[in-house]
Amino acid sequence: MRERDIGVAILGTGFMARVHIEALQRVGVKLVGILGSTPEKSRAAAESWNLPRAYRDLTECLADSEVNAVHVLTPNRLHLPMVRASLNAGKHTLCEKPLAMNVDEAVEMTALAADHPELATAVNYNNRYYSLNREARDTVKRGDVGRIFHITGSLTQDWLLYQTDYNWRVLREEQGELRALADIGAHWTDLLHYISGLEPETVCADFATIHPTRRRPLGEIETFAGTDTSAETEEIAIKTDDYGAVLIRYRGGARGCFFVSQVSPGRKYRVAYEIAGQKQTLAWNSERCEELWIGSRDEVSRTLLRDPSLMSPSACEASDYPGGHAEGYPDSFKMCFRDFYRSIASGDLTNPGYPTFKDGLLDMRLTAAIVQSMRTGGWAAIEEGTI
Repeated sequence: MRERDIGVAILGTGFMARVHIEALQRVGVKLVGILGSTPEKSRAAAESWNLPRAYRDLTECLADSEVNAVHVLTPNRLHLPMVRASLNAGKHTLCEKPLAMNVDEAVEMTALAADHPELATAVNYNNRYYSLNREARDTVKRGDVGRIFHITGSLTQDWLLYQTDYNWRVLREEQGELRALADIGAHWTDLLHYISGLEPETVCADFATIHPTRRRPLGEIETFAGTDTSAETEEIAIKTDDYGAVLIRYRGGARGCFFVSQVSPGRKYRVAYEIAGQKQTLAWNSERCEELWIGSRDEVSRTLLRDPSLMSPSACEASDYPGGHAEGYPDSFKMCFRDFYRSIASGDLTNPGYPTFKDGLLDMRLTAAIVQSMRTGGWAAIEEGTI
C-alpha cells in the first residue's frame, strides 16, 4: 500500500481538526471524511475543508470501506469509546493526547492495541518531531551531555487568563481530574522522557485553580477562539487546575521540576526545558524552536541553529527545509503523521518510531501519581504496570 492510497477519517471538528487536516494534506494521504458532534457540524466542516464526506455518526464512518485510519480529536471522555470502536472495526488509529481520562482507560486502550498488532496505534505527541528535539535526544544518547543531574522546564500560555475565558477543556467531566498538568502538561512530560530516556519514579505536586468560577457562554466556543464579551453567559464552578508544579525523582538519581500555567500573560504557547548534565546543558523552547542552546563550563557555549547539514541523521529526518528556512508547529504534526503513515504503508509495525499507546499509558500513570501527591500533600510513586 502506498501512503496516498491510505484513506483517513477525522473524528472531531475543532481547532485540532484544522491542524491535522492541513498536516495530512501535506503528507499526501487520502482524506475521506469528517465526523462532528452533530450531522450539521459534520457537513459544515466537510464543506469548510473541502472533504468528500460528512458522516452522520461513528457507525457510518467506521463502516466506510475507504477509511483505513482515523484520527480521534474529540474531548477526552470520548477517546476510549471511539478508539475501541475504531480498532474493533479494523482501522489504524491515531489519538490526540492525553490518551485517556485515567489509567484504567489507558490500560484498556493499550491492551486493545496489543490485541490488534496488525493495526498502527499512536498518540500525537508532536513536540518530539521538532528536529532540534531529536537532535537533543541524539546528543544525550551519544553521551555528550554525560550523566544527567537535573531537568527543569515549563509549559505556559495565557489562553485561560480571564474569568470570561471558557472552553470545554475546563470541565472535569470532559477533560479529567487535571487540566493544565494533564492536558498540555502531557506534552512536556512525554518530550522530556523521549529526550532524556529517564524514567520518573516519584513525584510531589501542587496546583491552583486561579478562577474557581468562570463565565460560560450559552453556546460552546472553539478552542483558542476569542471571547465575545457581549455574549450571554452563566457562572459555572471550575474544579480543574489553571496552574500546577511538579517535582520529579527519576530512577538513577536525577531530579526534575516543571510547571504548567494557562494563566501566564503574554505566553501564547511556550514549551521550554533545560537538561543539565556532567558535561553539557541543553536548552530549548518552542518560541525559538530553530535554536538549541548547548552550554559548557570549559568551552564556549553555543547556539545550534536548525540546519540539516549540521544535525544528526534522525534529526534530519524531521527536517525538510535548508537552514534559515523556518520550520515550526505545523511541521511537527506533518513529521509525526509522516512517520505514522510510512509505517502503515510499509506493513512493518514491529518497531514503530512514533509515540504509541504505551507512551500514552506511561503519561497517564504519571498523571495518576500527581493526583495522589496533591491529595496527600507528599511524594507519590508512579505505578508500574505490565503492559
